[in-house]
Amino acid sequence: MTTPPTPPPEANSEPKLELTGSRQFTAWLAEQRMSLAFTTYQTGKLFLIGLQPDGRLSVFERTFNRCMGLWADGQTLWMSSLYQLWRFENALAPGQQANGYDRLYVPQMGYTTGDLDLHDLVVDGKGRVVFVNTLFGCLATYSERESFVPLWQPPFISKLAAEDRCHLNGLALDDGKPRYVTAVSQSDVSDGWRDRRDDGGCVIDVTTNEIICTGLSMPHSPRVYRDKLWLLDSGTGFFGSVDQTKGVFEPITFCPGYMRGLAFVGDYAIVGLSKPRENKTFSGLKLDENLAKRDAEARCGLYVIDLRTGDIVHWLGIEGIVSELYDVVTLPDVRRPMALGFKTDEIRRMISVGDKQSL
Repeated sequence: MTTPPTPPPEANSEPKLELTGSRQFTAWLAEQRMSLAFTTYQTGKLFLIGLQPDGRLSVFERTFNRCMGLWADGQTLWMSSLYQLWRFENALAPGQQANGYDRLYVPQMGYTTGDLDLHDLVVDGKGRVVFVNTLFGCLATYSERESFVPLWQPPFISKLAAEDRCHLNGLALDDGKPRYVTAVSQSDVSDGWRDRRDDGGCVIDVTTNEIICTGLSMPHSPRVYRDKLWLLDSGTGFFGSVDQTKGVFEPITFCPGYMRGLAFVGDYAIVGLSKPRENKTFSGLKLDENLAKRDAEARCGLYVIDLRTGDIVHWLGIEGIVSELYDVVTLPDVRRPMALGFKTDEIRRMISVGDKQSL
Protein backbone atom coordinates (compact mmCIF):
# COMPACT_ATOMS: atom_id res chain seq x y z
CA MET A 1 0.00 0.00 0.00
CA THR A 2 1.21 3.49 -0.74
CA THR A 3 0.19 7.02 0.08
CA PRO A 4 1.33 8.94 -3.01
CA PRO A 5 2.19 12.61 -2.58
CA THR A 6 0.92 15.50 -4.60
CA PRO A 7 3.60 16.39 -7.14
CA PRO A 8 4.96 19.92 -7.44
CA PRO A 9 4.57 21.97 -10.62
CA GLU A 10 6.40 20.47 -13.57
CA ALA A 11 9.67 21.79 -14.92
CA ASN A 12 8.12 23.67 -17.82
CA SER A 13 6.66 26.14 -15.29
CA GLU A 14 10.14 27.47 -14.56
CA PRO A 15 10.54 30.86 -16.21
CA LYS A 16 14.06 30.20 -17.52
CA LEU A 17 13.67 26.72 -18.94
CA GLU A 18 11.95 25.70 -22.16
CA LEU A 19 11.65 22.19 -23.60
CA THR A 20 10.25 21.87 -27.10
CA GLY A 21 9.68 18.65 -28.98
CA SER A 22 9.68 18.17 -32.73
CA ARG A 23 6.27 17.71 -34.34
CA GLN A 24 6.17 13.93 -33.99
CA PHE A 25 8.26 13.52 -30.83
CA THR A 26 5.31 12.80 -28.53
CA ALA A 27 3.75 10.42 -31.06
CA TRP A 28 7.08 8.59 -31.27
CA LEU A 29 7.22 8.22 -27.47
CA ALA A 30 3.73 6.73 -27.53
CA GLU A 31 4.63 4.33 -30.35
CA GLN A 32 7.70 3.11 -28.48
CA ARG A 33 5.71 2.67 -25.23
CA MET A 34 8.39 4.29 -23.10
CA SER A 35 9.52 7.41 -21.31
CA LEU A 36 12.98 8.95 -20.98
CA ALA A 37 15.18 10.12 -18.13
CA PHE A 38 18.22 12.36 -18.48
CA THR A 39 20.61 14.25 -16.24
CA THR A 40 22.27 17.64 -16.32
CA TYR A 41 25.13 18.06 -13.86
CA GLN A 42 25.43 21.71 -14.85
CA THR A 43 22.21 22.65 -13.03
CA GLY A 44 21.90 19.46 -10.96
CA LYS A 45 18.65 18.15 -12.39
CA LEU A 46 17.12 14.75 -13.09
CA PHE A 47 14.49 15.09 -15.83
CA LEU A 48 11.72 12.57 -16.50
CA ILE A 49 10.03 12.90 -19.89
CA GLY A 50 6.71 11.22 -20.66
CA LEU A 51 3.19 11.92 -21.88
CA GLN A 52 0.23 13.58 -20.21
CA PRO A 53 -3.21 11.92 -20.51
CA ASP A 54 -4.06 14.15 -23.49
CA GLY A 55 -0.86 13.17 -25.30
CA ARG A 56 1.07 16.36 -24.61
CA LEU A 57 4.62 16.27 -23.31
CA SER A 58 5.06 15.65 -19.56
CA VAL A 59 8.22 17.10 -18.04
CA PHE A 60 9.13 16.38 -14.42
CA GLU A 61 12.34 17.36 -12.67
CA ARG A 62 14.08 16.93 -9.34
CA THR A 63 17.25 18.51 -7.99
CA PHE A 64 20.33 16.45 -7.13
CA ASN A 65 23.76 18.03 -6.88
CA ARG A 66 25.88 17.22 -9.97
CA CYS A 67 23.81 14.22 -11.08
CA MET A 68 25.42 12.33 -13.96
CA GLY A 69 25.36 8.58 -14.66
CA LEU A 70 22.04 6.74 -15.03
CA TRP A 71 20.85 3.15 -15.28
CA ALA A 72 17.20 2.07 -15.41
CA ASP A 73 14.95 -0.86 -16.21
CA GLY A 74 11.55 0.79 -15.68
CA GLN A 75 11.15 -0.22 -12.04
CA THR A 76 14.59 0.61 -10.61
CA LEU A 77 16.75 3.63 -11.39
CA TRP A 78 20.35 4.22 -10.30
CA MET A 79 21.94 7.66 -10.45
CA SER A 80 25.29 9.13 -9.44
CA SER A 81 25.54 12.56 -7.83
CA LEU A 82 28.33 14.76 -6.49
CA TYR A 83 29.40 12.44 -3.68
CA GLN A 84 26.67 9.78 -3.53
CA LEU A 85 25.20 6.91 -5.51
CA TRP A 86 21.38 6.62 -5.33
CA ARG A 87 18.99 3.76 -5.94
CA PHE A 88 15.40 4.74 -6.75
CA GLU A 89 12.52 2.26 -6.66
CA ASN A 90 9.06 2.62 -8.16
CA ALA A 91 6.58 2.76 -5.27
CA LEU A 92 3.44 2.19 -7.35
CA ALA A 93 1.81 -1.19 -7.85
CA PRO A 94 0.95 -2.32 -11.41
CA GLY A 95 -2.00 -0.28 -12.66
CA GLN A 96 -1.77 2.22 -9.80
CA GLN A 97 -1.31 5.93 -10.45
CA ALA A 98 -0.25 8.89 -8.33
CA ASN A 99 -1.95 12.04 -9.54
CA GLY A 100 -1.82 10.89 -13.14
CA TYR A 101 1.73 9.44 -13.00
CA ASP A 102 2.29 5.71 -13.52
CA ARG A 103 5.76 5.61 -11.96
CA LEU A 104 6.84 7.18 -8.69
CA TYR A 105 10.60 6.79 -8.21
CA VAL A 106 11.61 7.06 -4.55
CA PRO A 107 15.28 7.33 -3.46
CA GLN A 108 15.37 4.25 -1.23
CA MET A 109 19.08 3.84 -0.67
CA GLY A 110 22.18 6.00 -1.02
CA TYR A 111 25.87 5.17 -0.79
CA THR A 112 28.34 7.89 0.09
CA THR A 113 31.37 7.61 -2.18
CA GLY A 114 32.96 11.01 -1.84
CA ASP A 115 33.59 13.15 -4.91
CA LEU A 116 34.97 10.54 -7.33
CA ASP A 117 33.64 12.30 -10.44
CA LEU A 118 31.47 9.27 -11.21
CA HIS A 119 30.49 9.05 -14.89
CA ASP A 120 28.74 6.06 -16.52
CA LEU A 121 27.25 3.33 -14.37
CA VAL A 122 25.63 -0.04 -15.10
CA VAL A 123 24.01 -2.94 -13.26
CA ASP A 124 25.55 -6.18 -14.47
CA GLY A 125 23.90 -9.55 -14.89
CA LYS A 126 24.61 -10.42 -11.26
CA GLY A 127 22.85 -7.30 -10.01
CA ARG A 128 26.12 -5.59 -9.09
CA VAL A 129 26.50 -1.87 -9.72
CA VAL A 130 29.68 -1.02 -11.61
CA PHE A 131 30.64 2.59 -12.20
CA VAL A 132 33.37 4.61 -13.86
CA ASN A 133 35.48 6.22 -11.16
CA THR A 134 36.90 8.97 -13.34
CA LEU A 135 38.99 10.64 -10.64
CA PHE A 136 40.94 7.43 -9.97
CA GLY A 137 40.78 6.17 -13.57
CA CYS A 138 39.21 2.79 -12.81
CA LEU A 139 36.02 0.75 -12.75
CA ALA A 140 34.64 0.29 -9.26
CA THR A 141 31.64 -0.65 -7.17
CA TYR A 142 30.26 0.66 -3.92
CA SER A 143 31.19 -0.65 -0.48
CA GLU A 144 29.34 -0.97 2.81
CA ARG A 145 32.39 0.51 4.56
CA GLU A 146 34.71 2.22 2.07
CA SER A 147 34.23 4.93 -0.53
CA PHE A 148 34.64 2.41 -3.34
CA VAL A 149 36.10 -0.96 -4.28
CA PRO A 150 38.32 -0.92 -7.42
CA LEU A 151 37.55 -3.63 -9.97
CA TRP A 152 39.71 -2.83 -13.00
CA GLN A 153 42.05 -0.17 -14.31
CA PRO A 154 43.49 0.48 -17.79
CA PRO A 155 46.80 -1.25 -18.53
CA PHE A 156 48.54 2.07 -19.07
CA ILE A 157 47.57 3.45 -15.63
CA SER A 158 50.45 2.60 -13.30
CA LYS A 159 48.83 3.64 -10.03
CA LEU A 160 45.39 4.30 -8.56
CA ALA A 161 45.58 7.97 -7.66
CA ALA A 162 43.04 10.78 -7.44
CA GLU A 163 44.54 12.52 -10.48
CA ASP A 164 42.10 11.98 -13.41
CA ARG A 165 45.01 10.90 -15.59
CA CYS A 166 43.19 9.60 -18.69
CA HIS A 167 39.60 10.78 -18.09
CA LEU A 168 38.02 7.35 -18.18
CA ASN A 169 34.32 8.06 -18.68
CA GLY A 170 32.17 5.52 -20.58
CA LEU A 171 31.18 1.92 -19.84
CA ALA A 172 29.29 -0.64 -21.93
CA LEU A 173 27.80 -3.96 -20.88
CA ASP A 174 27.95 -6.96 -23.20
CA ASP A 175 25.87 -10.01 -22.32
CA GLY A 176 25.44 -8.70 -18.78
CA LYS A 177 29.15 -8.13 -18.16
CA PRO A 178 31.25 -4.93 -18.23
CA ARG A 179 33.08 -5.11 -21.56
CA TYR A 180 34.14 -1.79 -23.12
CA VAL A 181 35.27 1.56 -21.72
CA THR A 182 36.17 4.87 -23.31
CA ALA A 183 38.96 7.20 -22.23
CA VAL A 184 39.97 10.59 -23.57
CA SER A 185 43.66 9.58 -23.58
CA GLN A 186 46.19 6.97 -22.53
CA SER A 187 47.95 9.46 -20.27
CA ASP A 188 49.56 8.31 -17.04
CA VAL A 189 50.17 11.70 -15.44
CA SER A 190 47.87 13.94 -13.45
CA ASP A 191 45.27 15.61 -15.69
CA GLY A 192 47.26 14.48 -18.73
CA TRP A 193 44.16 13.87 -20.87
CA ARG A 194 43.67 17.60 -21.46
CA ASP A 195 46.68 17.61 -23.79
CA ARG A 196 45.26 14.77 -25.92
CA ARG A 197 41.70 15.96 -26.53
CA ASP A 198 41.85 16.04 -30.35
CA ASP A 199 42.86 12.47 -31.17
CA GLY A 200 44.04 10.71 -28.01
CA GLY A 201 40.75 8.95 -27.25
CA CYS A 202 40.48 5.17 -27.16
CA VAL A 203 38.22 2.18 -26.50
CA ILE A 204 39.47 -0.63 -24.27
CA ASP A 205 38.16 -4.18 -23.94
CA VAL A 206 38.26 -4.72 -20.17
CA THR A 207 38.15 -8.51 -20.52
CA THR A 208 41.43 -8.62 -22.45
CA ASN A 209 43.01 -5.21 -21.68
CA GLU A 210 43.28 -4.75 -25.45
CA ILE A 211 42.97 -1.23 -26.85
CA ILE A 212 40.63 -1.90 -29.77
CA CYS A 213 40.23 1.60 -31.21
CA THR A 214 42.37 4.75 -31.08
CA GLY A 215 42.44 8.20 -32.68
CA LEU A 216 39.12 9.29 -31.15
CA SER A 217 38.30 12.79 -29.97
CA MET A 218 36.88 12.83 -26.42
CA PRO A 219 34.77 9.66 -26.87
CA HIS A 220 31.79 9.00 -24.60
CA SER A 221 28.91 6.61 -23.97
CA PRO A 222 29.97 3.26 -25.49
CA ARG A 223 26.99 0.91 -25.81
CA VAL A 224 26.57 -2.61 -27.19
CA TYR A 225 23.31 -2.91 -29.13
CA ARG A 226 22.34 -5.52 -31.70
CA ASP A 227 25.82 -7.03 -31.57
CA LYS A 228 27.54 -3.75 -32.48
CA LEU A 229 29.63 -1.39 -30.40
CA TRP A 230 28.33 2.17 -30.70
CA LEU A 231 29.77 5.35 -29.24
CA LEU A 232 29.85 9.12 -29.43
CA ASP A 233 32.97 10.78 -30.81
CA SER A 234 32.10 13.92 -28.92
CA GLY A 235 35.02 16.06 -30.03
CA THR A 236 34.00 15.74 -33.68
CA GLY A 237 30.21 15.58 -33.26
CA PHE A 238 29.72 12.17 -34.86
CA PHE A 239 27.63 9.24 -33.64
CA GLY A 240 28.83 5.93 -35.03
CA SER A 241 30.07 2.41 -34.43
CA VAL A 242 33.41 0.65 -34.05
CA ASP A 243 34.58 -1.85 -36.65
CA GLN A 244 36.49 -4.14 -34.34
CA THR A 245 38.12 -6.11 -37.15
CA LYS A 246 39.76 -2.93 -38.41
CA GLY A 247 39.96 -1.09 -35.10
CA VAL A 248 38.40 2.06 -36.52
CA PHE A 249 35.45 4.28 -35.69
CA GLU A 250 32.87 4.52 -38.48
CA PRO A 251 30.90 7.79 -38.26
CA ILE A 252 27.22 7.62 -39.17
CA THR A 253 25.43 10.83 -38.14
CA PHE A 254 26.66 14.33 -37.32
CA CYS A 255 24.85 15.92 -34.39
CA PRO A 256 25.10 19.69 -33.76
CA GLY A 257 26.41 19.65 -30.21
CA TYR A 258 28.83 18.11 -27.74
CA MET A 259 27.41 14.60 -27.31
CA ARG A 260 27.10 12.66 -24.05
CA GLY A 261 24.46 10.08 -23.22
CA LEU A 262 23.31 7.29 -25.56
CA ALA A 263 20.34 4.92 -25.35
CA PHE A 264 18.53 2.64 -27.78
CA VAL A 265 14.99 1.47 -28.46
CA GLY A 266 13.89 -0.52 -31.49
CA ASP A 267 15.48 0.93 -34.63
CA TYR A 268 16.44 4.17 -32.90
CA ALA A 269 19.29 5.73 -30.94
CA ILE A 270 18.70 8.59 -28.51
CA VAL A 271 21.67 10.96 -28.15
CA GLY A 272 22.19 13.76 -25.64
CA LEU A 273 23.60 17.05 -26.94
CA SER A 274 25.17 19.93 -25.04
CA LYS A 275 26.35 23.41 -25.83
CA PRO A 276 30.14 23.40 -25.27
CA ARG A 277 31.44 25.43 -22.39
CA GLU A 278 33.58 28.35 -23.43
CA ASN A 279 36.80 27.16 -21.83
CA LYS A 280 39.94 25.42 -22.96
CA THR A 281 38.55 21.92 -22.34
CA PHE A 282 35.80 22.23 -24.94
CA SER A 283 37.31 24.75 -27.35
CA GLY A 284 39.48 24.11 -30.38
CA LEU A 285 37.94 20.71 -31.15
CA LYS A 286 36.98 19.48 -34.62
CA LEU A 287 33.38 19.90 -33.52
CA ASP A 288 33.80 23.66 -33.95
CA GLU A 289 35.05 23.18 -37.50
CA ASN A 290 32.29 20.70 -38.35
CA LEU A 291 29.62 23.07 -37.06
CA ALA A 292 31.08 25.93 -39.09
CA LYS A 293 31.08 23.80 -42.26
CA ARG A 294 27.36 23.26 -41.80
CA ASP A 295 26.61 26.88 -40.83
CA ALA A 296 25.22 25.62 -37.52
CA GLU A 297 25.33 26.48 -33.83
CA ALA A 298 25.70 23.94 -31.04
CA ARG A 299 22.41 22.89 -29.45
CA CYS A 300 21.25 21.31 -26.22
CA GLY A 301 18.68 18.53 -26.18
CA LEU A 302 17.94 14.95 -27.19
CA TYR A 303 18.19 13.76 -30.79
CA VAL A 304 16.60 10.57 -32.12
CA ILE A 305 18.51 8.84 -34.92
CA ASP A 306 17.02 6.17 -37.19
CA LEU A 307 19.64 3.42 -37.27
CA ARG A 308 18.41 2.23 -40.67
CA THR A 309 19.12 5.51 -42.43
CA GLY A 310 21.28 7.58 -40.07
CA ASP A 311 18.69 10.38 -40.26
CA ILE A 312 17.73 12.53 -37.28
CA VAL A 313 13.98 11.92 -37.15
CA HIS A 314 12.89 13.49 -33.84
CA TRP A 315 14.30 15.83 -31.25
CA LEU A 316 13.68 17.49 -27.89
CA GLY A 317 15.21 20.95 -27.74
CA ILE A 318 16.25 22.56 -24.43
CA GLU A 319 16.70 26.29 -24.00
CA GLY A 320 17.40 28.48 -20.99
CA ILE A 321 19.30 27.63 -17.82
CA VAL A 322 20.13 24.09 -18.96
CA SER A 323 22.84 23.92 -21.61
CA GLU A 324 24.75 20.70 -20.77
CA LEU A 325 23.48 17.12 -20.45
CA TYR A 326 25.31 14.00 -19.36
CA ASP A 327 23.30 10.78 -19.57
CA VAL A 328 20.01 9.50 -20.98
CA VAL A 329 18.14 6.22 -20.44
CA THR A 330 14.88 4.71 -21.62
CA LEU A 331 12.09 3.74 -19.21
CA PRO A 332 10.30 0.85 -20.93
CA ASP A 333 6.52 0.48 -20.53
CA VAL A 334 6.34 3.79 -18.65
CA ARG A 335 4.00 6.53 -19.83
CA ARG A 336 4.39 9.32 -17.28
CA PRO A 337 7.10 9.11 -14.58
CA MET A 338 7.78 11.28 -11.55
CA ALA A 339 10.26 11.08 -8.68
CA LEU A 340 10.78 12.28 -5.14
CA GLY A 341 13.73 14.37 -4.04
CA PHE A 342 15.00 16.07 -0.91
CA LYS A 343 14.21 19.72 -1.58
CA THR A 344 10.49 19.52 -0.73
CA ASP A 345 8.34 17.78 1.89
CA GLU A 346 6.64 15.18 -0.33
CA ILE A 347 9.16 12.56 0.73
CA ARG A 348 7.96 12.87 4.35
CA ARG A 349 4.44 11.89 3.33
CA MET A 350 5.38 8.99 1.06
CA ILE A 351 4.81 5.85 3.15
CA SER A 352 4.80 2.29 1.78
CA VAL A 353 3.79 -0.80 3.73
CA GLY A 354 5.24 -4.18 2.74
CA ASP A 355 3.63 -7.59 3.19
CA LYS A 356 3.56 -8.78 6.79
CA GLN A 357 6.24 -11.28 7.77
CA SER A 358 6.93 -13.44 10.78
CA LEU A 359 9.39 -12.38 13.46
